[in-house]
Amino acid sequence: MFRPPSEGRSLIIQVTLGCSWNKCSFCEMYTSKHFTVRKQEDVFQDIEAFKPWADQITKVFLADGDPLVLSNKKLMPILEKINATFPNLRRISTYASPSNINRKSDEDLKELQDAGLQLLYVGIESGDDATLEAIQKGETFESTVTGINKAQRVGMDTSVMIITGVGGRYHTEQHAVRSAEVLNAIQPKFASTLVLTAHKGLEHYKSRFKGEFIELNLTEQLDEMKRFMEKVELKNTIFRSDHASNRLVLKGVLGKDKERFLAQIEQAIQDPYGKTRQVYGGY
Repeated sequence: MFRPPSEGRSLIIQVTLGCSWNKCSFCEMYTSKHFTVRKQEDVFQDIEAFKPWADQITKVFLADGDPLVLSNKKLMPILEKINATFPNLRRISTYASPSNINRKSDEDLKELQDAGLQLLYVGIESGDDATLEAIQKGETFESTVTGINKAQRVGMDTSVMIITGVGGRYHTEQHAVRSAEVLNAIQPKFASTLVLTAHKGLEHYKSRFKGEFIELNLTEQLDEMKRFMEKVELKNTIFRSDHASNRLVLKGVLGKDKERFLAQIEQAIQDPYGKTRQVYGGY
């Protein structure tokens, strides 16, 4: 079972098993699962099981990879059951893909938002179309912007993620620039970056990557992050690069902390294996 770090204290209700897309070259989260929609009675039983702790539950996360692929006809009874069971509930959240957001009407999204689905976690990964094609994401710059803005218009918050180094050396420039531009176009409430990690080894990742891939070294990763940060023009987005894969930890709000972030990145570039370790605790 997988969930975002910020949902560590949430009740996780498994609505689906696996991911409805499950083709991304970088992702091994759901490769051992065949995508399945769980029966409503089984989901209801899971919710009922937590009745003894109902007053303590304030956040619920719907798993697995993208429950938003389901119709409102299937989602709404689950949301209604969650709301009826947990009186102190503050929000419901889930992973979502831009394509599945786009498949829903504004009315469908508003109905879900009214029922408590307040936060969508969206793995953007990159804003560059060539990089997205290479990693088999199944999205484009346009589908990402359209989907996320559609959700935000009805009042949903979004938490989005970019993967440093996901395109390798040949895509690094456009990946950095277009990833900044996609964030500028959506102005998410939360944004984060992590660094590509080949969980089954680099050769396995290369076998799933469409094109030639050369892994970035640490200095090149920091250079890519600098280009990304230079192009970002966000107004009030809570930003984090504090995943276990990040060598340089950045925490703050964009844009007020942009210059501080750039100074930290520049210092790390100048001394990637020395002072960075002591000053920023990123290792």
